[in-house]
Amino acid sequence: MDHYDIWVDLAPGVKDLEFVSAVQAYLGSFVDAGKIAEYRIARRKFGFAPPCLAEFHIRISVNNLAQLDEAFQSAATREDPVESLHAAVFSKVVNFKSALYRDFPDPVRKV
Repeated sequence: MDHYDIWVDLAPGVKDLEFVSAVQAYLGSFVDAGKIAEYRIARRKFGFAPPCLAEFHIRISVNNLAQLDEAFQSAATREDPVESLHAAVFSKVVNFKSALYRDFPDPVRKV
């Protein structure tokens, strides 16, 4: 699996459960459409994290990069309902950072 990891902080005045609800609606729509395999939302615990990482961590897991590309293509249309769902998330965050990881060793790894 490949993992698209996102770190964000809440924008001033945004309530944590409102943010989580927006993420669940947005990413849930991608799961329902088969465009991502799954997602997880985590929150920093006891303040433990490097200073460069934000308070919330979202991990989007996909079966392969083709599936991730399909999800990005869907989001890039900027058409509703995906655009409204994305705006409901993006308007609630600051300090966006992202990274792409893969399970290792890969199933295709040769010794």
